[in-house]
Amino acid sequence: MATKTIRVDTLTRVEGEGALELDIADGAVAGVRLSIFEPPRFFEALLRGRAGAEAPDITARICGICPVAYQMSAVHAIEDAWGITVDGPLRALRRLLYCGEWIESHALHIVLLHAPDFLGFPDAISMAAAHAEAVQRGLALKKAGNEVLRLLGGREIHPVNVRVGGFYRVPTRAELAPLAATLEAAHAQAVALARWVAEFPFPEFARNYEFVALRHPDEYPLNAGRIVSNRGLDIAVAEYEAAFAERHVAHSTALQSGLRARGSYLVGPLARFNLNHDRLGPSVQALAAELGLAPGCANPFRSIIVRAIEVVYACEEALRLIAAYEPPSAPAVPVAPRAGEGTACTEAPRGILFHRYRLDAEGSILEARIVPPTSQNQSTIEDDLRIIATRDLRLPEDELRDHCEQAIRNYDPCISCSTHFLRLEVRRR
Repeated sequence: MATKTIRVDTLTRVEGEGALELDIADGAVAGVRLSIFEPPRFFEALLRGRAGAEAPDITARICGICPVAYQMSAVHAIEDAWGITVDGPLRALRRLLYCGEWIESHALHIVLLHAPDFLGFPDAISMAAAHAEAVQRGLALKKAGNEVLRLLGGREIHPVNVRVGGFYRVPTRAELAPLAATLEAAHAQAVALARWVAEFPFPEFARNYEFVALRHPDEYPLNAGRIVSNRGLDIAVAEYEAAFAERHVAHSTALQSGLRARGSYLVGPLARFNLNHDRLGPSVQALAAELGLAPGCANPFRSIIVRAIEVVYACEEALRLIAAYEPPSAPAVPVAPRAGEGTACTEAPRGILFHRYRLDAEGSILEARIVPPTSQNQSTIEDDLRIIATRDLRLPEDELRDHCEQAIRNYDPCISCSTHFLRLEVRRR
């Protein structure tokens, strides 16, 4: 039996390094492995012995694209362990900071990483020749989101202004005024971006996913809520580890997560939209309907539209928070370290991000657990690839590779902060 192997070592447009291996035997897909082969980074071990108050700054270094997500999950979990409640203007500022991350992260993915797949370009640089206005719009949105991070977080990458109990410094209303003008312009750009991506050619594909996301009584979820699914899951964040389990697979240095009762599930924009459409507000719901997007959408290729809709929502929500802002009496509430265990889950751009910390009486971290969105989606991505590869098996192998890569990029996987991603091996027997 002949075996044929194709290797592509330095493809870009996903954060991180990995490989896809397809085993094909007797004209059928026999195996699919999405391998993540970067060395483990040991952040959970690095946190042991550090002060709980250091967790937000340390975990923000995990990712340069979504540092706020790690920072928010960490700070909320430490506050949960220490019995601290942050509400009012401080809570609103944290939500505003998260809006900034959604804007910059989604804009980066939509325009620079994913749009070239739909329009037949190898990268955003070549796409810019034909779609200069769209690329400029994406860069402007990225800049607007970064401005939110700079003002509230102290800098655009790995922000440093968040602390247990609140912030080190809070802005004045006068400092927020220029940001509101920036976000007004960004909102118009976001609407145009959503209309642009809605016109892309989308492959016909759908699966019966179990969507998992946070659900809040009043808000489209960012920092808080219960963990719910479209198949009846409805648990408090503290119950996460009772419902979900991680396992190690030989072909990956990233753990794969699954529901203990049912296996793989999907987190991220498509899950958030399907489970929280009624929390988006009338104007964003109307835009989604205009673009042909409705609850129940199960085509992951259309998640790029959902991301664009979430950029519009984040701009509107940020403007609402700025308009209602009244500076708090202090930048942080009092903090008293104590022994305890705390959990938190927030909605990173790519999906739910779970943190748990156990601390001693001095407030030092004894144990840390972090479950990022990409490890939760990895098994689901492999399931998608198995179906797509089977469907497209008769295509030339370069086209098969392109289709598989596009399917992976539906999830905007953040393997690490490097730029190289996919080495594809096809073994035919």
